[in-house]
Amino acid sequence: MKYCCFLLIIWFLGISGGFAQDKVECWGRYEISIPAKVKGNPFDIELTATFNGPDTTLTVRGFYDGNDTFKIRFMPVKQGGWYYITQSKIPALDGVKGQIECIAPGKGNHGPVKVDGTYNFKYADGTRYYPVGTTSYDWMHVAGNQPDQTVKSLELSKFNKIRMLFFVQNFDPDYPEPSMFPFEIKKITKDEKGKPVYEWDFTRFNPAYFAHVEACVDNLAGIGVEADLILFHPYDGGRWGFDRMPLEAGVRYLKYLTARMSSFRNIWWSLANEYDFLRELKPEYWDTFTHTVVENDPYSHLCSIHTYTAKYYKYWEPEYTHASIQDQAPVEGFGRAATVKNIYKKPIIFDEVCYEGNMDNRWGSLSGQEYLYRLWQGLIVGTYVTHGECYMDNPKDYSRDFLAVGGTFQGESWKRIGFTRQILDALPNPLHLCDSSWDPYTSTAGENYYMIYLGKEIRPEWIFDLPVKNAFYPRLKEGVRFKVEVIDTWNMTIAEWPVVFETTAPVKDRVYDKNQGRVRLPASPYLLLRITEVK
Repeated sequence: MKYCCFLLIIWFLGISGGFAQDKVECWGRYEISIPAKVKGNPFDIELTATFNGPDTTLTVRGFYDGNDTFKIRFMPVKQGGWYYITQSKIPALDGVKGQIECIAPGKGNHGPVKVDGTYNFKYADGTRYYPVGTTSYDWMHVAGNQPDQTVKSLELSKFNKIRMLFFVQNFDPDYPEPSMFPFEIKKITKDEKGKPVYEWDFTRFNPAYFAHVEACVDNLAGIGVEADLILFHPYDGGRWGFDRMPLEAGVRYLKYLTARMSSFRNIWWSLANEYDFLRELKPEYWDTFTHTVVENDPYSHLCSIHTYTAKYYKYWEPEYTHASIQDQAPVEGFGRAATVKNIYKKPIIFDEVCYEGNMDNRWGSLSGQEYLYRLWQGLIVGTYVTHGECYMDNPKDYSRDFLAVGGTFQGESWKRIGFTRQILDALPNPLHLCDSSWDPYTSTAGENYYMIYLGKEIRPEWIFDLPVKNAFYPRLKEGVRFKVEVIDTWNMTIAEWPVVFETTAPVKDRVYDKNQGRVRLPASPYLLLRITEVK
């Protein structure tokens, strides 16, 4: 024992910086910066660091950040002391030692989101997470102060996730060229129309581009929003060629990206948006890309891939933590989304169910009410639905199109998100249909806690009527007393019915009120009944 302590003291005295000890909060980010001039391409240099902490050892990859500087970023996952040492074939980068103290997380820091059980999510600290997200593809790459306005809009709306593109988007030939690109440019020529044609050096990155994305992701963390980062997309059309890079270049990019950004607690990996439209990339590439991301992320952030409408993917593969689905059909009627949930046995996020907007097409012309209806059709069965809106003054003007460039919301459904989250956050457990094959309307959030969504139906009353089966919770019994609250999901009101109900003995597979009680309903659609036990 004395010998082990002696070795620890000797090792500790060898740490650069002596007895100085940096402090970083749990799930925060610690950065090591090492100056070094190297021969050849600095992006080829391999650099790792091993961190030893409380019952945990993590090895993370470093990266070249320009200006003769290499960096390693680390997210401590447990409180206590962590000791590290670097590994590299470059002497200046090898054997750098240090220690940090991981302290309690600060306000609003719940850690990364993880899968909880089979169908749901929690933050690392155990706080329940219900994804109620939106989409803005190119918001990070818009000039001026519009990215700041996007963050303000997200904070006001109470969305807690956003889907966004890492690579810039090509809206149309006249859309301005971006100010930065992720790779170094070898040369620029002109095509027959005078448009620039780029030749990239895919072996050399532009750290400034990555730093800008990282700053945006940090801004989202500051308001409690998860960054669902889309790593490839087909909306390039060959203008820059990021939609058709060679396999080796794609793998190299993903290794560099994960080395830089895996330590960001609010990052999610979305391998692609509509991956099947990336026709220059072979289908087998996606397995390679997915394995690259998962194997180079020591923190196992959430990971999925998105397809074209109703083109379902092999989400049962272990690398995918959840299903990211584009399909509106499952949330256009009662109970449909539960079938998808039962097939994959993983959390389901319908990340595209068409968008609220005024566009002259099928996918961008929902009313706010229709979107909210689809949101609740997903939520009531225990799946999740992502928002998006696209309002445009004309087909060439993207300035108001939040889906494209962010900025300020123009529609109506976003105003209901905060209210929706209040209802979800009040649940004792996530929602799950009580008896999915027989009752697509009634969900449970635990013993004697029910919700019934009435959707577009307008009816004068609801007769107290619940299923005996209560999913994986105890079956409903006789003599339980309940109150009923009528929630108007569109007008954002909650009214408690002034009668207490008491359950009968089961009649076949249903339970009723002993006094044949019923609730008078307002003449409104989009009502949700919350039925909870009165102690």
